[in-house]
Amino acid sequence: MATRNPGVSSRRRPAKKDTPQNAEVQFGREICGVLDVAEQREWLVTNGIGGFASGTVSGNLTRRYHGLLVAALQPPVGRMQLVAKLDETARYDSADYALGTNRWVSGAIEPQGYVHIESFRLEGTTPVWRFAIGDAILEKRIWMLHGENTTYLQYTMLRGSQSVELELRTLINYRDFHSNTHAGDWHMTIDAVKNGLQVTAFEGATPFYLLSADAKVEAQHEWARDYFLPLEKYRGLDDREDYLLAAIFRATLQTNQSVSIVFSTDANAALDGNAARTENAKREVDLLAQWSSTDGPAATAAPGWIRQLILAADQFVVKRDLADSTEVTDGKTIIAGYHWFGDWGRDTMIALPGLTLATGRADIAKQILLSFARYIDGGMLPNNFPDAGGRPEYNTVDAALWFFEAVRQYFAATRDTETLDRLFPVMAQMIDAHVAGTRYQIHVDQADGLLYAGEPGVQLTWMDAKVGDWVVTPRIGKPVEINALWFNALETMAGLASAAKQSAEPFVQLAARAKQSFAKFWNSSAGYCYDVIDAPGIGNDATLRPNQIFAVSLPQSPLSAEQQKAVVDICARRLLTSHGLRSLAQSESGYQGHYGGGVRERDGAYHQGTVWGWLLGPFVLAYLRVYADRAAAMSFLEPLGKQIHSHGLGTLSEIFDSDAPFTPRGCIAQAWTVAEVLRAWRATVS
Repeated sequence: MATRNPGVSSRRRPAKKDTPQNAEVQFGREICGVLDVAEQREWLVTNGIGGFASGTVSGNLTRRYHGLLVAALQPPVGRMQLVAKLDETARYDSADYALGTNRWVSGAIEPQGYVHIESFRLEGTTPVWRFAIGDAILEKRIWMLHGENTTYLQYTMLRGSQSVELELRTLINYRDFHSNTHAGDWHMTIDAVKNGLQVTAFEGATPFYLLSADAKVEAQHEWARDYFLPLEKYRGLDDREDYLLAAIFRATLQTNQSVSIVFSTDANAALDGNAARTENAKREVDLLAQWSSTDGPAATAAPGWIRQLILAADQFVVKRDLADSTEVTDGKTIIAGYHWFGDWGRDTMIALPGLTLATGRADIAKQILLSFARYIDGGMLPNNFPDAGGRPEYNTVDAALWFFEAVRQYFAATRDTETLDRLFPVMAQMIDAHVAGTRYQIHVDQADGLLYAGEPGVQLTWMDAKVGDWVVTPRIGKPVEINALWFNALETMAGLASAAKQSAEPFVQLAARAKQSFAKFWNSSAGYCYDVIDAPGIGNDATLRPNQIFAVSLPQSPLSAEQQKAVVDICARRLLTSHGLRSLAQSESGYQGHYGGGVRERDGAYHQGTVWGWLLGPFVLAYLRVYADRAAAMSFLEPLGKQIHSHGLGTLSEIFDSDAPFTPRGCIAQAWTVAEVLRAWRATVS
């Protein structure tokens, strides 16, 4: 047992007065007091190196990815759940109030602390609960230290006629964040250290720390078994887990007193909760100020959900170690989505403009572009970096093409010729590699100048679902968006050549031929584009999908004005929903209206109707191009913007059911959804 300072903390709340009425995301008992509703709303805080903490408004864990400290041990990957949760009890006026909530495999819900939640809100990205216990109000908040695997929890007594005694039972783990623990007789080593406890899960494991300068702590070692994770059951995966009760923190609070608990992989983590909280708040104020200084009056007039998304955008930007680099010392990348994605080349390049340029952070865009330029191989960008580290995988045709568009937007925003001089030769080599041919039959067809890609068993486009040997949407041949991107990349090189002091002529010639041949994509009988042409054994695929929207939304369109309007109109009538575009029209064979079930069922529906939020950005840009109606364009964005109040709070989800009411599914926070909404919003007000 280790004993710390007396339980009554002399630490006071920061002098700045809280203004919960200004919080964009906030709920009362109408949400917090209904378990089935509250547990569907999930909060997320991040640390800028790939780690995070996440859970539900109700306090119970519903996913394997929930936890108070999911640390990135090999930033931005190597993520491990170290601290799962606290089960809190408050003793007040001789009565015990359980504040935690748990579902058990038996079907029991015990305790039911959610009934004491008076309100929930986000202060920036920080989740804040208020518990009503008798005539007292206890406030709880959670945040992470930027750049470190450190999580803070702070409890403050806001009101009460007497003191409250807190007992905080700390449940821990040590496992890959994609897995579940079934403990058996696993014994961890728990040692007393200054201000708390050190946990070593097994020999060779990274030690982590349970700390507080304000509370007493007692070491424990008792497995709590058979917690039930309902969302894992919904996903057809292992739905039960064991956690180790490793510590009990105790503190006594009077009105306006606080206690802070710190979980960290750093033995010397700062324990001053108020100072850490102030630092975290200042960082978010600075992010908003940086955006405001870029967008000026537009930022001042922005709706609250846009301001919230500016902060959400920062959660995806993380450090990537480039220790072997002599040119880039501070590498950056983008986490594709929380909870389970790492950094993917395609997602990074699509999301980069919205997450960085639209938020006034061009310096971050530069770091990401230079970081990824180092990984180009055979003219290709990596598709993804494995969670456990190691060599990146090169199995995407569009990541490289999106790189050109990201560079174009960066240069348009900054006129940074120094960075362009470094990137242009790399981009020219990428063009050459595509003309000559690279992996997976990716090559320019010499007969028409269009880009062909694919071979059996490989999924190369963004519609990349695969279950075992089953590629759900193979799209081998010449996909429409790939060739729209190819034409745009060639036009980009031609447009940048002068600034890079290079000849534009080779790119002009390639672009002219690709544009002329793009006419082959027009399905005159249907009045819109084929999804894929020259597909082996198929020919031209007339399936109605949203991929053709990029032939209108990208800056250089190979379509006539009349054709552009027809594409926008068909997407609006047949694919548009409140939260994005369907990946397949409802009238098409194989359409799936619901995303759920086991892995095969979910992946089988992933691009067979499922609505993708990120596609709303290109649709709005295409609509603006065709109709030049800013008010109407904004009206398409607002319903998705309001989704910050459900699923991932303060952020936007990856996907939605394709049948009404378009329930959010997949990742609770998706980089390209947030990014493309911000980019499209900016276009509607600029």
